[in-house]
Amino acid sequence: MRIGELAARAGTTTRTLRYYESRGLLTARRSGNGYRSYGEAELQLVRQIRLLQDFGFELEDTRPFVECLRAGHPEGDSCPASLEVYRRKLAELDACLARLGEVREQVAGQLARAELAAATAEPRCELTDEWRNEDDG
Repeated sequence: MRIGELAARAGTTTRTLRYYESRGLLTARRSGNGYRSYGEAELQLVRQIRLLQDFGFELEDTRPFVECLRAGHPEGDSCPASLEVYRRKLAELDACLARLGEVREQVAGQLARAELAAATAEPRCELTDEWRNEDDG
């Protein structure tokens, strides 16, 4: 298939495919007239790259998966280097989730403190009273 068909079937653009090629992730055969030609293996490869990028992997992180597919493995994630990228990404995601949990707790604490202060504050905040009067009118 030519580059336009590969792009359409993979859900990407010809520009992206050329970029993958420039990075050594995609290889095209050339027909007699110089057009790029791709097979089903390249389609699977591009789909693997796109899936990983949708999951938040950097383009360079996809390289072990590409190499695994090129080595003849039916899935690009069955090689040791691919598994290591998965492990590294999982650790990164766990760290992000832990940090988000910490931030959530801090925000919840600030909200609880602010609500308590607002409920017991005397005199009441003038801006709050003006805002409520505007809604009533």
